[in-house]
Amino acid sequence: MLRRLRATLTPYRFMSTGNKIKAIGTHSGTFHCDEALACYMLKLLPEFKAAEVVRSRDPKVLEELPVLVDVGGVYDAGKHRYDHHQRGFNEVFGRGFNVKLSSAGLVYKHFGKRIISQVTGITDEKKIDVLFLKVYDGFIQALDGIDNGVEMIDGGGPKKYRISTDLSSRVKYLNPAWNEDNSDIQERFERAMALTGSEFKACLSRYTKSWLPAREVVQKAILDRKNVHSSGSIVLLEAYCSWQSHLFDLEQELKLLKGSEPPTLLYVLYPDSSGKWRIQCVPECEGSFISRLPLPESWRGLRGEELSKKSKIPGCVFAHANGFMGGNATKEGVLAMATESIAMGSEKKPAKRARLTES
Repeated sequence: MLRRLRATLTPYRFMSTGNKIKAIGTHSGTFHCDEALACYMLKLLPEFKAAEVVRSRDPKVLEELPVLVDVGGVYDAGKHRYDHHQRGFNEVFGRGFNVKLSSAGLVYKHFGKRIISQVTGITDEKKIDVLFLKVYDGFIQALDGIDNGVEMIDGGGPKKYRISTDLSSRVKYLNPAWNEDNSDIQERFERAMALTGSEFKACLSRYTKSWLPAREVVQKAILDRKNVHSSGSIVLLEAYCSWQSHLFDLEQELKLLKGSEPPTLLYVLYPDSSGKWRIQCVPECEGSFISRLPLPESWRGLRGEELSKKSKIPGCVFAHANGFMGGNATKEGVLAMATESIAMGSEKKPAKRARLTES
């Protein structure tokens, strides 16, 4: 699928014609995830599709190329120079993301929206922007951090385990070992491009086909919440979908009240795979183990008839010992559990490190 790569070629062959770019340059030698993906992403666009990827460290070759990624010591988008190794480079994605960019992040920052539209066929600018941020957050940002040596967690300290199966590591393993012949390094770089590209497309497909439609479902449920309960604190999903990240994004986007007693959104209700219903407490923030308003302490750890007697709500299935989730046989039952929990809100006690799941 990708053209054979070459380390050195006659410069005139790479001159652009019209809107078509004939070559993309990157460095030779050991390759990394960021430039492999940067090259792949560029070639998704019509003007770069037929471009030959030229791997070289010869300044005379590089200066003649119309596009350079991860080499050249210059970041200048106007001249299609996308390197991040030079002194003084501190470019970040922005919009709340502060990890220094690699060549993949630079290419994505400047071309990501067009790439998303090209690959998915989506033309709605708002949807493209939502996906643009989500793909950076969920895929590109980690590659930027790893390539630039940015630790995931501040504070240092010894690690309890090492991650060696991530995309950056798998690209690293495609390089020839120290005691292997490196005559096939160009073919290996092609494989690195294909690997990073396939995972990028899979990520984009997942967010487009599953994550984005879920956002629309959650938004509709949030806007309809006062028809469920007068408090506006209960969100009812008629069918389960992944909701947490959307809820927090939409809470900010819709400027819903937060930080008061109680916060606007407290519980999400949805059917489970068995046909019964779940009540899940909204955490204080995405990924937090602390619920905004846990289920009443007197319910926690009880099941079945014992819970129904204690709560005076028929059909109860369970209340998690940490209070972040419960179940009932019917939709009316979980709505009653949510309503009673709000009424008993004075009993609020922070839940201890319950592992939040969306299942």
